Amino acid sequence: MIRQLSLTEIDDLLRKQIVGRIGCYYQKEVYIIPMSYAYDGEYFYCHSYEGKKMEMMRKNPKVCFQVDEMKDMGNWKSVIAWGDFEELVDEKERNNALKILLKRQLPFISSITTHLGDAWPFSSATTDELDKIPGIVFRIFINKKTGKLEATSESPLLMFN
Repeated sequence: MIRQLSLTEIDDLLRKQIVGRIGCYYQKEVYIIPMSYAYDGEYFYCHSYEGKKMEMMRKNPKVCFQVDEMKDMGNWKSVIAWGDFEELVDEKERNNALKILLKRQLPFISSITTHLGDAWPFSSATTDELDKIPGIVFRIFINKKTGKLEATSESPLLMFN
């Protein structure tokens, strides 16, 4: 059975996951890359460094963000959100976004790119320490979001157990 996700289900999935894919578009070129994030119900918060995605989003702030959860090919959830990129250069806004990112529940084993600094995750998130975290912090204000799921009563994996 495939069906639409409710807004509550969409928000639950967005809060639960920590990696999505951001889609950028500029001058007839599409660029999609995985991105770790935090979600507060209104914005995706992200930390990055200079590169192609930052260049493209600065020139065209309209972006798309996709998040999914997949148990197997017959049991999955997927959300697509459309929104506007905003680089956070104001110190107070940047620090607030970093605090949100630091509060994420990351898996025990995670990539260095999900870490926000050398002391992660043991930073106490004081303002002085947040100022020392290098890189670019941005958020995406969500204008629209939609999601679907497929839930099959039987998984092929169960047949082999």
